Amino acid sequence: MKVISLFSGCGGLDLGFKNAGFKIVFANDNDKDVLETYKQNHHMDIDKRSIVDIKSSEIPDADGIIGGPPCQSWSLAGAMRGANDERGKLFYEYIRILKDKKPYFFVAENVPGIISKTHLPEFNKIVEQFCKIGYLISCEPVDARDFGVSQERKRVIIVGYQKSLKKEFEFPKKQEWKTLRDAIGDLPSAMPAREKNYSNKNLEVPNHEYMNGGFSTIYMSRNRKRSWDEQSFTIQAGGRHAPLHPSSSNMHKIGEDKWDFEGDNPKYRRLSVRECARIQTFPDDFIFYYDNVAKGYKMVGNAVPVKLAKAIASQIKTDFSGQKLSITGKKILPAIIE
Repeated sequence: MKVISLFSGCGGLDLGFKNAGFKIVFANDNDKDVLETYKQNHHMDIDKRSIVDIKSSEIPDADGIIGGPPCQSWSLAGAMRGANDERGKLFYEYIRILKDKKPYFFVAENVPGIISKTHLPEFNKIVEQFCKIGYLISCEPVDARDFGVSQERKRVIIVGYQKSLKKEFEFPKKQEWKTLRDAIGDLPSAMPAREKNYSNKNLEVPNHEYMNGGFSTIYMSRNRKRSWDEQSFTIQAGGRHAPLHPSSSNMHKIGEDKWDFEGDNPKYRRLSVRECARIQTFPDDFIFYYDNVAKGYKMVGNAVPVKLAKAIASQIKTDFSGQKLSITGKKILPAIIE
């Protein structure tokens, strides 16, 4: 089955769908920092225009559309401007293309803030638009831990099937939680980044380097360390806020919104880019290309965990197995989707 990828980033969602047997026929993202990483790992060029400048007619027909419109506008940790932010409005560009292309299914991913009290009215408008253009909607808040990802990462997943199919997506069964030991326990010691956090060259394990520099008062306002037998805190898009490696000294609370490291001579470091990628369930042969490690952390943190994506994709593949389908419009697909 063929898939259109929008807001692709470095392609975590895409890789999960590819691992489930789907083929990406079009990808788009206007973040210049992801272009080389996407091209080298997915072996295809990515359309680097803003989605607002792309006509639906320029996009090939496909069985599905996947993507996570920018989440910063809806994040509980951000300004919470939602659709009042230009990035928040991009969700409606996703709907525009969906309406024009009319694929059998779509998958959209976003942060939990999109269903917060502040944004729920706007979110309901988005769901109404999906329904109005002909889709049966399944929507759930999920935790990536339930799908083989050793990370506490809560997201909202929206899946739509064409109403003509008379079928609704059911979220896959939850899996046993994996630990940090499962994810990164076999990795050798990581290298610190070079001066000004520029990347190292020819590392034994690609991208196995961590950001240097001190920790802000915001960083030190709460615990940042999880043990080997726990799941990581959420991998964020900023290296400054990367969680601590589980071998780091423990942290303890010394005041309101104020923590410190235990011991007279504490040892600590941030997780490396590769460790974050492992926690996001990227394989080691998925290489991230960047000149400064901050860009590496950004790509990894913005991605959908690969195993979460594969779990969703595999369920879709099962639902469509053996279905006799044809896209409404000019293109007629073979009777049996492969």
